[in-house]
Amino acid sequence: MKCPACFYPDTKVIDSRAAGDGLSIRRRRECQKCNFRFSTYEEIEILDLAVVKRDGRKESYSRDKVVSGLKKALEKRPITEEKFKKLVHDIERELQVLRQNEITASQIGQIVMKNLKKTDEIAYIRFASVYQSFKDVHSFQRELSKLLKQKTVRKKSGKKSDQKK
Repeated sequence: MKCPACFYPDTKVIDSRAAGDGLSIRRRRECQKCNFRFSTYEEIEILDLAVVKRDGRKESYSRDKVVSGLKKALEKRPITEEKFKKLVHDIERELQVLRQNEITASQIGQIVMKNLKKTDEIAYIRFASVYQSFKDVHSFQRELSKLLKQKTVRKKSGKKSDQKK
């Protein structure tokens, strides 16, 4: 890695440890030429995963697209940065566990919705309303009814809502 101060191409790692979120590594580095010290962060990246769009086109998986969709759904919702990073990590871990070179955009959407539902029900409904392209208020209401029914079943069975954990 190049030094950000003098652009010398050789730096050495002087310390590595898990970052605060536990999902990435923080590395302390030192330039071999000017002794400038700086930190870098390393996290998992999904490589070689093609996303098959609805029209059949293929494109490389983009974490940025998932993050963007999640940020829109979670806008003005009470979620910490750490919980957001964990959500992204959980989604990407599910994608990796599939061990496929190709995945449909629909599969990604389902995985995102499943994880959002556990994290924030309002964000889940927001995401679902765009992702599932609700055509009218009745389709929106059907999804809300399913969510409320599941919540009622959880309460009756004695399980606490995921929101309160």
